[in-house]
Amino acid sequence: MTAVEAERSRRGRREFAHVMTFDPPDDTTPSTSAGLIDFVFAEVWSRPGLSRRDRRFVTLPCVAAADADGPLCDHVYAALNSGDLTITEMRETVLHFAVYSGWPKASRFSSVVETQWKRIHDERGDAVPPANPLLPLTTPSDPERRMEAGEQSFRDVNCVPFVPTRDNPYSGAGILNFVFGEMWLRPGLGMKERRLVTVACVAFQDAPVPIMNHVYAALKSRDVSFDEMDEVTLHFAAYYGWPKASHLGQHVDQQKERVRNEWRAENTTEG
Repeated sequence: MTAVEAERSRRGRREFAHVMTFDPPDDTTPSTSAGLIDFVFAEVWSRPGLSRRDRRFVTLPCVAAADADGPLCDHVYAALNSGDLTITEMRETVLHFAVYSGWPKASRFSSVVETQWKRIHDERGDAVPPANPLLPLTTPSDPERRMEAGEQSFRDVNCVPFVPTRDNPYSGAGILNFVFGEMWLRPGLGMKERRLVTVACVAFQDAPVPIMNHVYAALKSRDVSFDEMDEVTLHFAAYYGWPKASHLGQHVDQQKERVRNEWRAENTTEG
């Protein structure tokens, strides 16, 4: 091993301990030493273009969708143990993940969160604090007001002037009433964090319209900058694979150009 390679490995092991809040493995197989330590932690997690906290919101949906219990447990533990995410934010992440990746996978994600939360308190010799009460909801309970709030939220989140029809169970009861009338409006997680979780989720699905729409909206809203979205793509590649990340990258490039053109047109109109 050259001096440069040795320093890279040391940097990776330091970053692993910093991110994961426990010591790196001693495994010397290529996937662990060259891949996980020398690249994912030495090169990806240490990049300045996206904060460590923001990277958590890309990592968590990836490992929750990957059907790998070990990484899911480790990253949930690390995100909570480091203090990068509060338990409220983590539970909201599970709910957001459920909407964009499915309730069965979210059920396991939720179970892991509660297990790791208890583990952290056991290690510290503390009792697990009671959860924040769910009720009263901060969103409207009146059906008409709730639907109106969902319609406005749909416009705001997606950066579009239109809304889907109410008179369809999927778009009315599901999208407008719950996804945008409740979930996107919940105060337990910020808009940028919800954007990051969503982009990761739609990137490992194979539905072209959601990935196009959510990459566009994240950029157009300026909740995620162009440079940050490039970092999201790289981080996603490390945790869900390069083929899917290549597809995400293509959409990012297309939507960057679309947003630039719209901004130019808006500036011309305003001038």
